[in-house]
Parts: sequence; structure tokens; C-alpha cells
Amino acid sequence: MNIHLHNADVVMIIALALLGSLLLALRFKPATWKGIVVEAVVAFEMLLA
Repeated sequence: MNIHLHNADVVMIIALALLGSLLLALRFKPATWKGIVVEAVVAFEMLLA
């Protein structure tokens, strides 16, 4: 199956991933910036799954 992503789609995916990581940060309160980055990556992966 071919999926074509345009610029607006990529921007929306990134925005939703950042929003998800902020929500996770509020929930779990990571102590370092590395924890926030890990949560952002996890949220991004969940969006693409």
C-alpha cells in the first residue's frame, strides 16, 4: 500500500506527537529533558503505527 504524505500531513503528525509528549510529560513528570525526548519519540511512533 502506497502512502503519500504532504507537508501539511507531516506538520500535523509532528504537532500531534509533540502534544502527546506534553500530555505524557504532565502525567509522568520526567526529571530530565532526555525523558521528555523519549516521550516525544514514543508518541511519534504511536502516531505512525
